[in-house]
Amino acid sequence: MTECPRQQVNLEQCNCTYDPCPRKGICCECLRYHRASGELPACYFTPEVERTYDRSISRFLKSHQ
Repeated sequence: MTECPRQQVNLEQCNCTYDPCPRKGICCECLRYHRASGELPACYFTPEVERTYDRSISRFLKSHQ
C-alpha cells in the first residue's frame, strides 16, 4: 500500500464505515480499488446508503433520483 502524506487529513472527511479497510484515507488507492470492482467509494454515498455497503453504480444512481 502506498504511503499518503494526506492520509490523516483525508480521514477527517472519509465516511467509510468499513474499519478494516487498508485503503482508508488513501483516496487514490480507494478509487482504484472500487472502480476495478465496478463500484464507487463510500464518499459518493449518503451515510444511510454507505452503511449498506452496496457501493454499486446502480445504487448510486438510485440514491440520486
